[in-house]
Amino acid sequence: MFDFANSGYTTVVLTAVFNAYFVSTVAQGATWATLAWTLAIGVSSALVMLVGPAVGAWADAHAAKKRALALAAAACVVSTALLAFAGPGDIYFAALFVIVSNLAFSLGENLIAAFLPEIARPDAFGRVSGWGWSLGYLGGILSLGLCLAWILTAEARGSTTAASVPGTMLITAGLFAVASLPTFLLLRERATPQPASARQSHAFARLARTAREAPRYRDLLAVFACGTLYQAGVSTVVTLAAIYASQAMGFGMQETLMLVLVVNATAAVGAFAFGYAQDRVGNVRALRWTLVGWVVMVAVAWAATTPALFWVAANLAGLCMGSSQSAGRALVAYFSPPERTGEFFGLWGVATRLAAILGPITYGAVTWLTHGDHRLAILSTGVFFVLSIGCLAFVDERRGREAAIQVA
Repeated sequence: MFDFANSGYTTVVLTAVFNAYFVSTVAQGATWATLAWTLAIGVSSALVMLVGPAVGAWADAHAAKKRALALAAAACVVSTALLAFAGPGDIYFAALFVIVSNLAFSLGENLIAAFLPEIARPDAFGRVSGWGWSLGYLGGILSLGLCLAWILTAEARGSTTAASVPGTMLITAGLFAVASLPTFLLLRERATPQPASARQSHAFARLARTAREAPRYRDLLAVFACGTLYQAGVSTVVTLAAIYASQAMGFGMQETLMLVLVVNATAAVGAFAFGYAQDRVGNVRALRWTLVGWVVMVAVAWAATTPALFWVAANLAGLCMGSSQSAGRALVAYFSPPERTGEFFGLWGVATRLAAILGPITYGAVTWLTHGDHRLAILSTGVFFVLSIGCLAFVDERRGREAAIQVA
């Protein structure tokens, strides 16, 4: 249910509505607008990299993942609601609350993932992760559907499409708050806190221990490197899909929202179905399949000159997005020591947030250097997926699992 609750944030704020609104209205279509958006995302991701592992290690030591998750969720809800007050020219105000909301969202994403080993058997990590991602995409569809209805009725209310965007931030924040309640009412934390004497500076002590033991977790480190690369591509698609659709394909706001709705539906199917396949064929092989799919998607998107072919690329992206996100989370859970999941998912958060800096800023820089060539920018995204396939070749699934369950 938390996956269901928080997905509206990425769908509406980062993918479909507020990013395009930021470029066209808040930044008033300036040539540096796309770069400014990607820089705001980059700053928030850098902050996650700095604090995410320490928050996860602290939550492990105090058995406080649920408490930290509640604080992160509340911060994301409030800062998302405040984006409703961003108007033309409010660059710094909008950027500030994009940074805060994305930081809080990302910390929450790390913390909820750390519960996976507590609620699923190792041989079911793939499908349980897939259930969560699938339900999450349905949450994104619901949130975006409500926002689309609000935007489509703008004229009937005597408003305009652009003027109705702030209201979508309140809708997204409200749905997040309500839909996350089952998590905080029903989810039980099964971890036990460390003795008080062991909790002094425990977060940093645990991180230092992990650094010393890095060779033992070489397969997990290879997964982190692979994740950094392929998530750079995924983050680019999530963050800039609406901008690419409007700038390269000429889609209007309503067409773009419909596109994102359909892509979320295919992503839900991909996550749900692929979770079962992952448990059957193995985590590493399953992830490799999805990465090949991403390479095909980039090629189709680059070649697309008609809306029909771009729709094909977009739905390929949806299928690959659902399956790759689910596969990555399950693989990290499979390679993580059970008593240190918060810490290791915090480190996974470092990988994904580094990706969120690397991918979108690369895209933004390419569009800036090429005077707005979004096609070349999307083609450059494919390089990340190709490199991630090579990185995955260094991962031995059996060895990585043995390192996770071996008694220190």
